[in-house]
Order: sequence, then C-alpha cells, then structure tokens
Amino acid sequence: MNKRILILFALATFVSYSQKKGVNTVNYGNNPAVGKYLSTRGVKLYYETYGKGEPLLLIHGNGGSIHDMKYQISYFQKYYKVIIADSRSQGKSIDTAETLNYETMADDMNALLDSLHIKSAYVIGWSDGGINGLLLAMRHPEKVKKLVASGANLIPDASVLDPAGVAFITETKKELNAGKQDAATKNTLKLLNMMALEPHISLTDLQKISCPVLVVGGDNDVIKPSHTLQIFENIPQAYLWILPASGHATLQRYKVEFNTKVRDFFSQPFRKISWDDWDK
Repeated sequence: MNKRILILFALATFVSYSQKKGVNTVNYGNNPAVGKYLSTRGVKLYYETYGKGEPLLLIHGNGGSIHDMKYQISYFQKYYKVIIADSRSQGKSIDTAETLNYETMADDMNALLDSLHIKSAYVIGWSDGGINGLLLAMRHPEKVKKLVASGANLIPDASVLDPAGVAFITETKKELNAGKQDAATKNTLKLLNMMALEPHISLTDLQKISCPVLVVGGDNDVIKPSHTLQIFENIPQAYLWILPASGHATLQRYKVEFNTKVRDFFSQPFRKISWDDWDK
C-alpha cells in the first residue's frame, strides 16, 4: 500500500469515526444551514440558532464573532435552543455608523429575541458580551431569566483594568491611526474607541438587576479580580466564581468546567446563603 493510499485510508477512517462519535465539524459563525440575517435598528444582524428547548442567548466579546463561542454552542445545544449573533460591526454584522456603544448592542440583542418571539432567555456573555448581558438585564429585565457574565467591567480605566491591557488599546489605536484608513481599519478603531471610553455603569444601576447572576473571572484576568468582586457585591442575587491560573478566556481555557458549572447554575434555584448556613 503506497503513501497516497494510506493517507486516503486514514482520512476515510477519520470521517467514519467522526460520524459515529459525533465529532464536531460544524463551522459555527459560517453555517449556511442555520445562518440568518435580521434587519433591525439600522443594521443587518447575522445570527445562528442551534438545538431545542428553553432559549439561551450567547454574546461574544469585542472584535470577536459567533465562532468564539464554539465550545459553548456545541455543549449547550444539547439542552437548550442556543441563539447567537455577530454583534454589530463584528463578524458578518456590518454597521456603517462611525461610533458604537454598549447600550446599542444590548438593545440589538433585545430586538433579536423579540424577532424570535422569545419573552425571556438564559444569557451567557463574555467580555464585552458580559457588559452587554448586564445592560440587557438592566434595560430589558423581563428578557433575562439568569445571566452569566464572564470578564465584564463597569468602567474603562486603569483602576479596574490591568495597565498592560490599557496600554495595548492605546498603542494599537495609535498604530492604526497612523496607517491607511480603509474600512477595516476604521471599523477596528471604532471597536477600540468604544473599549477605551466605555462602559459607564453605576453601582446603583447594577443593584437594580433582578435576575440571578453568576459573575465569572480569571485570577489573572485583564479585568482585575477586585473589580469582578465589586460587580458581584452589587448584584442582589449573585454568585462569584474566580478561576485559578486563568486569564480573560476562562470559558475557552476551562470549557468543560465552565459549561458544567453554568448548566448547574441555570438548572438549580438560586440559593441565598445566610451566616447560619455555613455548613450547608
């Protein structure tokens, strides 16, 4: 058997094994079988849906796309109807406006749920998606059953962000401003400007969130753990989970632990623990 035949045999064996074992071969974020566009609020919002059951909305981070949440889509579609969009100005959702803010993106997610006739959903947001999830719970409280916010921040300065992260945004903006100003560069600058200037969420507004929230961060996250703790402390019904030896991508680095913990959070009633329940 020559080398070419061996390669073809190995490929055929892998395909057969993948089909039998259900190995994921879906190109999340570029799946024409389920991808659709919603024309809303001045933008064509690209989104995909997977699975059946109670609705679960996933929201990716700045400069990302649907594909970034592939580990969550493949896991949670077995238990929920998973809905995920490319946020405006990212992925396939083109937005020609010169500026962008988090409130606009949170309202986009509300419009997407409305278009699908979904009155309320579980929500997982990562990074900017975590910010959007918090805003969705504040601006449209009826839409959020429970929220997982991973790597979110309330303000955009060095008091809550790692200085290296702030410096990276500043230096990248400087480099891009000095280069050719094509459409892609302008779009990236729009996203960076939003991160540099926003959000501005007050603790008073945070305290109005009525749904249970799981606040997640890494112990070496670009969002300082002290700030993640502050978010947790100002949400009436909240749990806190700081993962060890983890940066900003907790839901990718610890995908198995993250997914199982989040599913447990969604499926169990919120438990308010008093001082005399320390051993329960």
